[in-house]
Formats: sequence, structure tokens, C-alpha cells
Amino acid sequence: MTYILKPQLHHPNLPTNARGFTRRDYEGSVSTLCAGCGHDSISAAIIQAAFELDLPPHRVAKLSGIGCSSKTPDYFMGASHGFNTVHGRMPSVLTGANLANKDLIYLGVSGDGDSASIGLGQFAHAIRRGVNMLYIVENNGVYGLTKGQFSATSDKGSKSKKGVVNHDAGIDLVGMALQLGATFVGRSFSGDKEQLVPLIKAGLSHKGAAFIDVISPCVQFNNHVGSTKSFDFVREHNEAVNRLDVIPARSPIAVSHAPGTTVKVAQHDGSILSLHKIAELYNPNNRAQALGYLQARQARGQVVTGLLYVDPEAGDLHDALETVDTPFNELADAALVPGAKALDAINAGLR
Repeated sequence: MTYILKPQLHHPNLPTNARGFTRRDYEGSVSTLCAGCGHDSISAAIIQAAFELDLPPHRVAKLSGIGCSSKTPDYFMGASHGFNTVHGRMPSVLTGANLANKDLIYLGVSGDGDSASIGLGQFAHAIRRGVNMLYIVENNGVYGLTKGQFSATSDKGSKSKKGVVNHDAGIDLVGMALQLGATFVGRSFSGDKEQLVPLIKAGLSHKGAAFIDVISPCVQFNNHVGSTKSFDFVREHNEAVNRLDVIPARSPIAVSHAPGTTVKVAQHDGSILSLHKIAELYNPNNRAQALGYLQARQARGQVVTGLLYVDPEAGDLHDALETVDTPFNELADAALVPGAKALDAINAGLR
């Protein structure tokens, strides 16, 4: 594999964030994906989100599996920790890394083949265990590296580039994540940066299992008439349940306005946030309602995007296991190996 590094020269007047980094400091190597690939738009959204969140790159661990999507972590945050695992096994490697060092910010990037086929069991268990991570699936509904076969997320009735009709029911990873207990669930479109960037920021800031399914059209094999993962189809059938933004914790800003109306709210930094309240009542804190809403809109052929569910008081795997505050990889031998007497006491308590 060839890696092409981007020039390190920066314009001296590029805007910087609170850590003194420019947006370019969050970039990686030059992408080798096809021109126009939706995955590159997702990488750009991750870069923008990390810049706006003032993330320290050396505190981020990005992991992936196999496939076009799993190449993308090389294209953002080049100064971060990175690990490219084997096919479908990213969630278990991420879980192990998180148990060893819970102080890192974990970002798992996968694809519909990597997560919905060979890695489906891995995906399910990482979500249900509540691993503190943001899990992004770059979903194009096709096996791009092996020339265009349907993937497990391809919708029933959709057509391939050659005109073949898919007769199998597609796996809805958003619905699965909701049922498995994910405490942050969203869906977006690679061509909608205004929605995707805040959604990624919110997912990275969430404690617990955060999952975002991003429909990302494959320009070579799945961007034609008859595909439900094409740019045109998603734009025509997209129903956004909300628009959101993420701001640092400061004094609360209160606002009240009627459903179906828009209000402009001044933020702490002087910027103006335009809020639109959807006319139809949608509560992102209700898991059952999110599932019902998702299924009702799917029956109409609509693609629901936005923040579908969030538990603002969620915990994670370390809370469930009641682990110590110090990351395991920083514990001394005396703490990791307490001795025979401690082991005997544990065994006695299990008899």
C-alpha cells in the first residue's frame, strides 16, 4: 500500500482552536479512495469535528477493520493512535484497548460489510456492553473492493449497477443498535456536512456506546438509478428528525418556541444559533418511540437521519465492571497481582 503524505506547510494565518491547532493539524495522509467517494466526506467531517472540539490528537485512538471504510482512519488525525485490525474484529480490539486505558477517546470506523456481515457478532457485543466509544459505520450497501456485490445492508428490491435485484432483507444497523442498548444512536448522510459534523461532535462527547450509521454512496458501484444508497435517492428521501449543535458547558441558555417555528439564539461566543423545532413531536430520549418512528418511516421509503436516541445519563463498561479510576495500563505489579492471600479470599467467596 502506498502512503502519500500531505505537505506540512501551513499558511500562517489559518484559524486555530483553543489548543493552538489548525484544521490541517487534524488531517492525515492523502486519500487513495475513488474521487467523489462519500467516505472522504466523512473523513472531512471527523476532521472538522475534532478541530471544533479542541481534541488533543494524542489522546484519540482510532481503530478499523477491513474494507474501503477501514482505510479512512489513515486520512484523518495523523498524530493519533491507530490500529487496523482484521476483518470484522475491530470492536473486540477496541474493547480490549478501552479496558486497558479508559482515558483515551475511542473512535471505531467500520463499513457495512465489516460490521453487518463477518463482524455482526462483534458489533452486537461491543454495543450491548456499553463500551465508551464512537462507532461509525460508513454504509454504502455494496462490497466496493470486490467489485459491487450486495452487502448485508442493501435494501430489498434495490438494484445493482448491472440491474440485478436484491431479494434479501437488509440489516438495519440503527435498529439493531437501538435494540442492543446503545445510549447514543444517530444516522446521517455523507453529503450533509451541516448535520454530520455536529452529530460526530455529540457522539465523541458522549459517555457510553455511541453509534452513527452514515449512508455513504459508492461512486463506482452503487450510485445509480435503482440504488437506495445513491446520492440522489438519499437526498430525495431524507427526513431529518432534528438538527443539533454542540457547545462547551457554560451557563444555560433558555429558549421557548412553538413547534414548526424557528428562533435565533445568541451563544456565549457571540455567534447566533438558529433553532428549528419540528412540527411533529419527536423525543430523542425515548428508545421505543425511536424504534417505532424508524420502522414507520422505512415503510414509507424514507431515510430517517439525525439524532434518533440519546441517554443523557448513560454509563459505560467501566461503570458496570466497577473498575478503579486509574487505567489498567498505569497500575503497578502490586495492584495487578495482589498475591495468594487475596486470591484465596476471592475463591472462598465463590464457594
